[in-house]
Amino acid sequence: MIETPSYADALRILGCKDGRLVKVIGLASAAERTGWALAGGPRLTMNLRDLRDGVIAYGEDVVRRMPELKTGVDRFTRTQRLAAAHAAVVVAAYFEALGEAQLPFTLDQLDRGERISHGVPTAERFAGLVAALLLERLPTPEPHMPYAETRQAVERAYLRMSDALGAYVRGLAVWDELSTDDRLLLPRLLEEGPPAHALRIYDEDYRSLALESHEFGVRSLVTETPPPATALSRVAWLLAELAPPRVGDRPLIHQVRMAANALDRPLLLAGKHPEDVSLPLLGEGYLSPRCRVAELTRDSLPALRSWWDDQRLLADTEAFLAGHLTSLRATQAPLLVLGEPGSGKTKLAEVLGARLARSEFLPIRVELRAVRARAGVVEQVEQAVAEVLGEEVSYADLVAAGDGAMPVILLDGFDELVQGELSRYDYLERLREFQAREAAQGRPVAVIVTGRTVVADRVRFPAGLLALQLQPFGDDQVRQWLDIWDQANRALLARRDLKPLPAEAALAHGEMARHPLLLLLLALYDAGGNALQREHGPLQRARLYEVLLRDYTERETGGAHRVEIDQELVLLGAAALSMLARGSQVITDEALQRDLPALCHGGEEEPGEEEERIDWARKATERFFFVRRKGHAFLHSTFGEFLVAWLTMYALRDLDRRSRLAGDEPLVLAQAVDDDLLYAVTSHSCLAERGPTVGFILELLDQVPSEVRARCVDLLAGLLRRSLYERPRRHFTGFRPVRHTMTRRLAAYSANLTLLVVTASEEPVRVSAILPGPDPMERWSSLTHLWKGQLGQEGWTGLVAALSAHRVWEDGQEDVVLGGGTEATGMGDVVVAVATGHAPRHRRLLDLLLRALGEGRALPYADRVGILEELLRTVAVRSPAMHKALGAMWNEEGADRAGLRPLLQALLADPAGRMETWEQLVKAGIPETALWEIHQNALMPGD
Repeated sequence: MIETPSYADALRILGCKDGRLVKVIGLASAAERTGWALAGGPRLTMNLRDLRDGVIAYGEDVVRRMPELKTGVDRFTRTQRLAAAHAAVVVAAYFEALGEAQLPFTLDQLDRGERISHGVPTAERFAGLVAALLLERLPTPEPHMPYAETRQAVERAYLRMSDALGAYVRGLAVWDELSTDDRLLLPRLLEEGPPAHALRIYDEDYRSLALESHEFGVRSLVTETPPPATALSRVAWLLAELAPPRVGDRPLIHQVRMAANALDRPLLLAGKHPEDVSLPLLGEGYLSPRCRVAELTRDSLPALRSWWDDQRLLADTEAFLAGHLTSLRATQAPLLVLGEPGSGKTKLAEVLGARLARSEFLPIRVELRAVRARAGVVEQVEQAVAEVLGEEVSYADLVAAGDGAMPVILLDGFDELVQGELSRYDYLERLREFQAREAAQGRPVAVIVTGRTVVADRVRFPAGLLALQLQPFGDDQVRQWLDIWDQANRALLARRDLKPLPAEAALAHGEMARHPLLLLLLALYDAGGNALQREHGPLQRARLYEVLLRDYTERETGGAHRVEIDQELVLLGAAALSMLARGSQVITDEALQRDLPALCHGGEEEPGEEEERIDWARKATERFFFVRRKGHAFLHSTFGEFLVAWLTMYALRDLDRRSRLAGDEPLVLAQAVDDDLLYAVTSHSCLAERGPTVGFILELLDQVPSEVRARCVDLLAGLLRRSLYERPRRHFTGFRPVRHTMTRRLAAYSANLTLLVVTASEEPVRVSAILPGPDPMERWSSLTHLWKGQLGQEGWTGLVAALSAHRVWEDGQEDVVLGGGTEATGMGDVVVAVATGHAPRHRRLLDLLLRALGEGRALPYADRVGILEELLRTVAVRSPAMHKALGAMWNEEGADRAGLRPLLQALLADPAGRMETWEQLVKAGIPETALWEIHQNALMPGD
């Protein structure tokens, strides 16, 4: 929840001149802290009727003064005043209705009571009533809430006021004078009378506020469907209605604003644009998105698409954005914008920054992948500003130069901070703390953060956090965007006897046409020869990326042959692989100059003089697919993820080709399979670190014939069995983007081989089949412990998510089945099959023991807790079997949960596996609220 003003706050913010009203509220506030007598209660002279008259008069005065309250102040002060005016109107409506209500007494009767009623001074009771009516925080309109919900919140406030009034009356002498029927009827009269009438008055007053203040009008627009718009144009219009554009800033701020104005740039800011198409400008080609909105809590699951299906769909995203930036919440908690890859998160940040550039806001856009990930928020902002201005400027000086313009910090790509070894899971909390510090220093700031939906389960959500999820295009938006594309390219395409892509041809590709980036790629692909208009059936995303890259490369190179195009794709794939190995989406010229020849020249360690003169960085990055940002980055991260998948498949095809060629040689039995290229490609990082990479591999494998896939499975399984043994001679040894230990590289290689075996196989794979021998489970356990210990949190978590696995027992033998989309049984770790390191023959007994403990067989509860503690602390059991046992005992009838809390605390103590453990415990039936409390108590000093 956010902090909203009470009536007392409203008087302070708006400057009430009614001394008696201010005094009685001050006395009530002091009485709450120090007691009635110390607060000066005996000097209280105001009564309920006087209070009513003062509140109503002040409410009328506020409505009358609205024009002057809004003028001559900065953005945040105006926001505060509007929220305070709303609070004054809410309370005035109730007091007006109270004076007209049909009750079994009048306000005068209440004021004529005895000085001492029911053993407590009447004045003290009155001070308590004033506190209940005027010191409680009141609801305020918010852009993500329809007016009907704001009205319901106001109604709940009125019911609370009536309850307080009822309690006040029951303590007075007049209560004794009421008949029994009146006493029984009074709660109903107070519940149905004043609140209903007050709501009708509030409706009228709110309409008056909306007419006088566009901010309230904007918030009422979020329930109305707007006309189609591009590039958030209505945001600029709505904000201009609130305040005139700023034009007289200091030169420093003028430069920052100009840097934010990106509307005249192409929709894709590529290094080199295609010559035979025209990319629409960002200001005309970016469609205002549809969004769902939710306030996140500890129980929210925003990383799941299905969870978002139940959240509110905003009818007018632009009205929401304008309303949010002019709301109290904007300066109290960040706004989180989530979306799938290619959904337009970065473009939203760019366009919103441009629309704010001439408003009463100061937009500062920060690409998080281009600043230091470990830096604090202020340092990250200063780094981004220094890149724009070419000089270092402190954040405080920047805000001061803004001369009252409220900063809006647009942090783009926070998924880069929560992935990899750094994992800043508390980043959103740090942003909220930053906002609180800035507000305390008189520098309120709004913060908007963008990131991928899938990483939303890796961060903690601070109180009051609102999240938007960008939705796919609707059919009408697909048609609208293709109309824009048509206008930009009809003449160019006509020169080549081609036609623009019609909506029906695009929509035939289903979800691909509904993602902004993929729709643009479809249009670019079709512009090469109207291929989409001739072909039938939907394309897979991997197929689209490949044909687009091939088509563009062919056009750029003047009709190169397939081999030459493959060489170009290998070059691009090597750049993408180099980025993945470094855990970054940006790479420098120096890194490319070192890495690319090591992988793209046949593994030669000492290239000849001719090769040394090649500018490898320029050769790779001069294409359309790159953009320069303090180094080189792909137009979109999914290009890099696809290219890593494509390069992996290229290496796998090379492995199969070499194996078939060697099959005709007489010495084939004495020769090892040449896996040097595959090893170079897959031994630096786990492919599952980036989820889309595995998805691309699966799609590319769909294009491979069954007999080829079967051969590859056999080859990969053979390599896996020998993967940890020393190879005396390898090529491509110069390709070392990161200097890893040999154990780390062998862990990545063996894990990727396993992943490729499972993805290439058309049937589930048994561990005993790929690791044959007397004890396959022992070898499997050794491998998986190697992965868990060496791949890092990101690699291990990605592998567990990508590699479906479950344990089976047949004829008394333990085995693990990989693939097939099967769910884990829970009686053993999903990949490791056991998290204890015990020998296979012990695992069955351990599973049975944990199951028996969870089901409560024979032993008392306390004894079972003791056994679990022994297993947890002495042999470090960390398996879903343990999680299931704890969950069953937590939910057992009459459970003594106090004994389980230390065990749960110990399980959650390891930061490396906390997220995975948390999910397993929740699945086992332990509420997240309980886990959160246990974890927080563990963090408190002295606990």
